[in-house]
Amino acid sequence: MSARTATRRSFRTAAATAVVATVAGTVLLPLSAHAAPADDNHAALKLAMSAPVPSGPLTRGGATETFELTATNTTDKASSFHPWLLLHGAGASPLGQSDVVFKVEGVTAPATESSIGQQDGEWQGLFRPAGKPGGEGFEIPAGAKMTWKVTIGLGKSYPTTNGDFELKATSYSGEVAEGNAASLTFKTDPSVKTGKLETAFKNVGDCKGVPALQCREMDLTYRLTGDGAFKTALYTSLGVNFGSNVKVPNLQLEMLVDGKWQGVSTADPYSFMLPTIPAGFSAASGERVLHLRTSFGPNTDYKKATEVTLQASVGLAEGNTYEFSGAETKFQLAPATATTSPSPTPSKSATAQPSASASPSPSSSTTAVVAANTNTKATGTTGSLAHTGADSNTGLYAGLAAALVALGGAAAWLGARRRRATRA
Repeated sequence: MSARTATRRSFRTAAATAVVATVAGTVLLPLSAHAAPADDNHAALKLAMSAPVPSGPLTRGGATETFELTATNTTDKASSFHPWLLLHGAGASPLGQSDVVFKVEGVTAPATESSIGQQDGEWQGLFRPAGKPGGEGFEIPAGAKMTWKVTIGLGKSYPTTNGDFELKATSYSGEVAEGNAASLTFKTDPSVKTGKLETAFKNVGDCKGVPALQCREMDLTYRLTGDGAFKTALYTSLGVNFGSNVKVPNLQLEMLVDGKWQGVSTADPYSFMLPTIPAGFSAASGERVLHLRTSFGPNTDYKKATEVTLQASVGLAEGNTYEFSGAETKFQLAPATATTSPSPTPSKSATAQPSASASPSPSSSTTAVVAANTNTKATGTTGSLAHTGADSNTGLYAGLAAALVALGGAAAWLGARRRRATRA
């Protein structure tokens, strides 16, 4: 693996990796990074959730349900509490803020404000003392308890690909003892058979009529399992990593459009944007196939074969654009020799005809355009700002990070959050 090692995301594993992004000098700590408890955050709390009222399934745009969340301090020392409600297992589509109705009110607790976060692409419910900045928690005296009334429901926009879900209550600052978190499962109506978006590289091999390893052809496929359809278009970013380093890699990417190979242009030699999949993609759409091929351009600095890694990452083109599905393939690729003259011809297996024009992507730094790839110069450290899933709660996350740093619990990890490779 070269120094330009890709820092690969794990799809939909929000609590697995701590990532720190820097925005305007402020460190934003994702809520998926559990902070190490400080002296007063000594895993003192036990949480309990009452049965929802009224009972029964939730409907899109319909009635909400309420339950009580109680935090009990089981020790003889006061403890802070930074509440964190995590929604798990809803279905194939990431959730936007308006997809779930969420509100919290203090019962025996002080006046409370609530908000919704989407760090790492996950739905996260948060609340804090009213009028306090983001990151402020509650203080529960020794042996005491506090109770809140939580309201939950489905917005009209709740994805048709998603169904029942689990809501887990815990803390993002380590105040809840192991095994003392709480959870509830909410049913939805109509009942949905949930699935996932499956993305894969298939049929990777040499191009027809070209010397071995000088051109590689492959299919990138998409398939949705389960019920429902995506309500927005889907974008695909294609990250590139090389097994050895050169100043000018000049990788060429082409796509089969209406029976002809056409170049996909990019300003970034390590990333391409592919055409979007229109809204409404479902299991009934069948398998979508993009026929792709790669080769080194005439101005490449590679003199011999090197390993190339392609990583396709897929996300919603609007709303919660965090990439949630993807695939990776590795192969050897060699530059053309001076005696190489035949032009690659399409494989006989190429059948799908994607649109020749690419829809606008969420990233302003790279756009898929059917044209010759004129990029011949590496620009050093490449890529757009890491996608942090930041929303209207960015101030909240900044406050949370500041609080956690003050407690000594924040660890800065260098990472690339979307499709970016970390360049040496």
